[in-house]
Amino acid sequence: MSLRTRNDMKKTVVFTILIVLAGLLFPACSNTNSIEPDTQLPGEPFSFAFMTDIHLNFGENGSFEGFEQAIAKAEQLGADFILTGGDNVDADYVGDDEATARKMYERFKEIIDNSGPDIKVTIGNHDRFWHMDGSREIHGAGLFMEYFGDTYFDYDYGGVHFIHLNTSEVCEGQYCVSPAQEEWLRNVLNGLDESKPIVLVVHVPFLSFYYPVVDGYYTDTDIFTNFREIWSMFDNHNLELVLQGHMHLYEDLYVYDTQFLTGGAVSAGWWNGPFYRTPEGFVLVEWDGSEFSWEYVDYGWEAW
Repeated sequence: MSLRTRNDMKKTVVFTILIVLAGLLFPACSNTNSIEPDTQLPGEPFSFAFMTDIHLNFGENGSFEGFEQAIAKAEQLGADFILTGGDNVDADYVGDDEATARKMYERFKEIIDNSGPDIKVTIGNHDRFWHMDGSREIHGAGLFMEYFGDTYFDYDYGGVHFIHLNTSEVCEGQYCVSPAQEEWLRNVLNGLDESKPIVLVVHVPFLSFYYPVVDGYYTDTDIFTNFREIWSMFDNHNLELVLQGHMHLYEDLYVYDTQFLTGGAVSAGWWNGPFYRTPEGFVLVEWDGSEFSWEYVDYGWEAW
């Protein structure tokens, strides 16, 4: 064997060792919202839990323990996967404290990574981190994206197409779906068979009777401003279910051939007990291969 060949072999061995060490020291950042191949056959039954308004924080309220209890309940009930509906962590409550915001996200992600069911994460308005001068990439939705990837995405499961939108974007001072996101959605819908069942997941709602029920008047404060335009994009598609959060109330609305479910809140009244008669809970959704059914589940949490 020539000296050159021996040297080449040594270089190869050293390079391989360095690659292995790099993998151990700097593991790839997993993207919880990354899309895995759909292994569920179309027409086969499945179920999932819709958990919204979790509001994880470091107050003395047991929020992380409560979330883990909700996951355990969903798993006990046979949920194949879990979707969150936004306001996962209270990142916007910590001002310019990046370290605390990151600790919230890291603990949230640790719970998700160690969960039995797969969990897909939707962004909410409280998930945004407002860096003081706004110059950092983590400003706004940037910190969420660092841990979970895109704020709007889609995938297939069991012959059903799931679309998560970011309705916490802001246009002229109001919640909205931005033109860029609308164009993305148009391209997604153009690529779908019109008969394919669709589940749409958002945080800020399309429709809600929160204010009429609670305060006795109507307002557009807690719906996103171009909801009708986005809704109309599904006119020629099979939109089976819209899952929405933000309000902490459980609502079951069927309007204009569209089923809207506002999912209450895992945190109920921000971990202080039931919120206007809606207890801590989540929506358990069943798909029998041809239609959906659902129920609101009180997972048994008692406020500290």
